[in-house]
Amino acid sequence: MTFINYASREINCKIVYYGPGLGGKTTNLQYIYSKTAPETKGKMISLATETDRTLFFDFLPLDLGSIRGFTTRFHLYTVPGQVFYDASRKLILKGVDGVVFVADSQDERMDANIESIRNLDENLREHGFDLRAIPYALQFNKRDLPSALPVDVMYRALNFKREPTFEAVASEGVGVFDTLKAVAKQILVELRKQ
Repeated sequence: MTFINYASREINCKIVYYGPGLGGKTTNLQYIYSKTAPETKGKMISLATETDRTLFFDFLPLDLGSIRGFTTRFHLYTVPGQVFYDASRKLILKGVDGVVFVADSQDERMDANIESIRNLDENLREHGFDLRAIPYALQFNKRDLPSALPVDVMYRALNFKREPTFEAVASEGVGVFDTLKAVAKQILVELRKQ
């Protein structure tokens, strides 16, 4: 559901970072924001709830090129991690162009990962999207922790459609931009088809 601004010659795309609470969604966005040139990004906005927060900012990546003379601006969002904020999650997914699922690699968080990915699938369907068709990447975060599950175990449990999958340590920036680029490239491929 891209928005085209003809006056500024920009195509605006929305990428939502989804996953369980404390899995690293916010850390991903904070790292991207900290490494993005000031002249190419908007202000980071944080909408805080009692126990969680949603982050948002937009940026104009300079290395992704243009489509028919239009530059592409990406708007990045996180959703609240707790399922009891489901109404907020649904609202943030409205008009989404691509999704990054940030899974927590810790063994004790696997049930939360599975619950969250099922919730993502349900909420996308309510907006008329199919997780199997939408631009999507899977990130296994917190790979540096001793309780991290083997990658193949996580892949078997969480892989949805053989989507691009990345190992990450978001707090150090490992895998963060690789994950973002994978979903951004899929969005650009879809835009070029139109």
